[in-house]
Amino acid sequence: MRGLRSFAGLLVLAIALGVYLYFVDSKRTPGDDAEKRDTVFAVEADSIEEVSVTSQAGELTTLKKNGSDWQVVAPAAAPADAAEISGITTNLSTLEVQRVVEENATELEMFGLAKPRIEVAFKSGGQEQRLLIGNKTPTGSDLYAKTAAQPKVFLIASFLDSTFNRSSFELRDKTALTFEREKADALEVTAGDRTIRFGKTAEGWQVTQPAMKRSDTAAIEGLVSRIHGLQMKKLEVAEATDVKTYGLASPAATVRVGSGSAQSTLLLGSAAGEGEVYARDASRPAVFTVESTLLEDVRKDAGEFVQKDLFDARAFNTTRIEVARGPDTRILEKTKAPNKEGKDEEKWRQTTPAAKDLEMATVDALLSTLTGARAESIVSTMPSGAKAEASVALTFDGGKQERVTFYRAAGDAFASRDGLIARIQTAVLDSIVKALENP
Repeated sequence: MRGLRSFAGLLVLAIALGVYLYFVDSKRTPGDDAEKRDTVFAVEADSIEEVSVTSQAGELTTLKKNGSDWQVVAPAAAPADAAEISGITTNLSTLEVQRVVEENATELEMFGLAKPRIEVAFKSGGQEQRLLIGNKTPTGSDLYAKTAAQPKVFLIASFLDSTFNRSSFELRDKTALTFEREKADALEVTAGDRTIRFGKTAEGWQVTQPAMKRSDTAAIEGLVSRIHGLQMKKLEVAEATDVKTYGLASPAATVRVGSGSAQSTLLLGSAAGEGEVYARDASRPAVFTVESTLLEDVRKDAGEFVQKDLFDARAFNTTRIEVARGPDTRILEKTKAPNKEGKDEEKWRQTTPAAKDLEMATVDALLSTLTGARAESIVSTMPSGAKAEASVALTFDGGKQERVTFYRAAGDAFASRDGLIARIQTAVLDSIVKALENP
């Protein structure tokens, strides 16, 4: 019976405490939101020179300002996340008292402030101030808070919980590999026994080893941008002494980015759980994880970075079509001739083997089929027994010429251009052959 009475007494006390807190939290007047509120600290964000955050998990992180940049100094040295620290300093300088709960609070337990969930200390002009954050109010709209220097308990906006409750990893810069994106002019990827090199020229990014014509500049740009924007998923260890554990002694892939005379190197190791692999910036001791899809991307064959369009020409700028099929050659040329009104009008004519006018729509359909053809993949050699179906040369843009030869081999289709051999869909070759027979 004594235990039952004790439990009942505690239950009554808990209910009374909840009612009290709810009453305090909900005691607002209609004009409260419109009133000018006091700021908690008289400080400018730019004048804050040091910040220490103790998260709800009990993790203490200290950051110091070095010039205009912030650095994490504890628990391990690292560059700070500029956006995260800016959010903290800005909100400290603008932090408002939503409402005072008690001017001289003595029972801090009821507000979660006897042992605060979150603490934020900062220094400005050598003077330290400290913000203590407790529980959310019963309605969840605010947080109980106080400063270390005063007994007053007040409310601050609940959204600030996520601003101040930050772990060391969240406060550090999570950039996996640092380099100047605008100055990047070389990229080297080694995976196993294969190395691919890319270089930036006046025409854009090119595959330089193995040398390949018609590189897909946009695809290479995309890879460089992805590496530049790569973020750590989690920090495995701040200072690794044995990288073998993470597959980084003999990396699955090594990525080197050149920016003028500077070079940055990213090592990719073994799997680190679903969707992640271990990684390391060769210039830093930390081991972290990144998305495993990056490893898949850098393992791609060089042929994946070649233009997939077989022709650069387009229907609107092509002026000449030459088609060779076996011993026969056919030449179509775009000309201008006066129409019934005497105005010059573009026309397509066959000039070889016999001159004749052609329907514009028919030739445009042929050109659309040809210029829309794309490679599925690049292969090293043409299969034995492959037979040429047709060789097509297009002249465009005032005299540029390109030639693609189409083949069949054991039910598969291929195309060859400038020494590159591409596998194409058999349906694409079928449609090209059909279109060649139409004009």
